[in-house]
Amino acid sequence: MQCRRGLFAVVLLVGVSAWAQAPEQQEVAEEAEVVAPAMPELHLRTGVVVLGNGLAKMNVPSNFGYLSPEDAEKVLVEVWGNPPGTKTLGMLVPSDVSVDAPEGWGVVIQYDDDGHVEDKDAASIDYAELLEEMQEGTREENKERTRAGFEAVDLVGWAATPHYDASTRKLYWAQELAFGGSKEHTLNYAVRVLGKEGVLVLNAVSSMVALHQVEKDMKQVLAFTEFQEGHRYEDFDPSTGRVAAYGVAGLVAGKVAAKAGLFKGLLAVLLAGKKVVIAGVVMLFVALGKLFKRGGNSDGTP
Repeated sequence: MQCRRGLFAVVLLVGVSAWAQAPEQQEVAEEAEVVAPAMPELHLRTGVVVLGNGLAKMNVPSNFGYLSPEDAEKVLVEVWGNPPGTKTLGMLVPSDVSVDAPEGWGVVIQYDDDGHVEDKDAASIDYAELLEEMQEGTREENKERTRAGFEAVDLVGWAATPHYDASTRKLYWAQELAFGGSKEHTLNYAVRVLGKEGVLVLNAVSSMVALHQVEKDMKQVLAFTEFQEGHRYEDFDPSTGRVAAYGVAGLVAGKVAAKAGLFKGLLAVLLAGKKVVIAGVVMLFVALGKLFKRGGNSDGTP
């Protein structure tokens, strides 16, 4: 497994104070057994779970468990070592694997309220061309990353080519990523559900060797996640509603970075010393203006 790492500016600086102790105290310290932090109390839920004060819902099956935003914070901070304060709508975790196990993983759930994402560009996107542009952008941004002291990230390719279902307004894709000199590549699997004036964002990361299982599980997540009435895509009123400044290509390419900027406002999750889950992921290093204008209006709006 990969060593513990944070993607995009998760830097933990641990200051160790110098202190003196008597020889007897030193002997006791040397003999003391190192005790791992206790697992926080978590409450897994199955069945119908309502997200965000009626925004959306999940019908969680028995092979998953839902964690509330409060319990998700415990996992992210106390178990996986992230800084506090990440805003989520909760998490999904496999019910048969502990979150602190080496093979443990989870799906972080968030809501992006940038507006109604118009999908008229979806059918015309050349994902091979998009991938090349994303790879080029990633290589360029690696110069900034390495100057800032972070390891380079290589977007190896699609682990699953983006697929958009216009009938359900749901999108998924997966990338194969390589961090620094690590021989083990990382799988990032992303699901997006388009709503009235925002997008449900679900991200999971695992090793590439787990692609088949993660793909199977995430397609299940895709199926049981829905916006509620009043927040669905078809509930949008173009005369009064807000329209996002990007389309489906922008979602895949990582509009989070274009909005937030490098090393700012990004979710990075340390998965028990091995993986990374992040909203926006590696594609955030692309020249997104060109992507957003492709197939859009003269003012650049998709």
